[in-house]
Amino acid sequence: MRKKQDSVVKDLLLTRYAPIADSIAALLFPYAEVIIHDLHDQTVLYLANNLSKLEVGDESPLEELEYPEGERLIGPYEKVNWDGRRMRSVSTVLVDDDGQPVGIMSINFNIAVFKDMRATLDLFIKGAGVAAPPEELFRDDWQDRINTFLHGWLSERQIGLNNLTREHRRELVEALYAQGAFRGRSSADYVAAVLGMGRATVYKHLKQMKEGG
Repeated sequence: MRKKQDSVVKDLLLTRYAPIADSIAALLFPYAEVIIHDLHDQTVLYLANNLSKLEVGDESPLEELEYPEGERLIGPYEKVNWDGRRMRSVSTVLVDDDGQPVGIMSINFNIAVFKDMRATLDLFIKGAGVAAPPEELFRDDWQDRINTFLHGWLSERQIGLNNLTREHRRELVEALYAQGAFRGRSSADYVAAVLGMGRATVYKHLKQMKEGG
């Protein structure tokens, strides 16, 4: 019975909201992605114009919440994408026919492309009411923590993401492991995708570090 209910909710989210996600992504292409999160099992259910390298079925950086009645808009707030670009994001609580929260739609907009037009678009870049990602929603945002640490590491060594050697990638995996970055269910696969490594190679490094530690 529970599986049937879960299936009904997923069908509702996809049928009702996936076309909206596609429309927003098409309008703002190629600068925006739209993600639909399933609140029940805390996973990514749908992606339109994937910029974050997440995959359907990956663990979502969300926590179960009780939403104040009438409040369904969260943000805007800013995040760091896997490639170091600043992303401005806004999330909307999605409800079922009974008005119960069943999903989250997040729109992530790449504002880095406007940096060269700062003089004329300064007001747009700064936005209104931008705040840090709400703690109660992104309490365990392993993706953002990995991105922030990764680009801090690259900046300190003045290395570009596209110029990483095999040794650099190994050192980064070790550094991320030391920071506890692989506690997220999909974090190892995410790091492999961002660093351009095979998943087997990442898991091999992790196994060696666990055995050595």
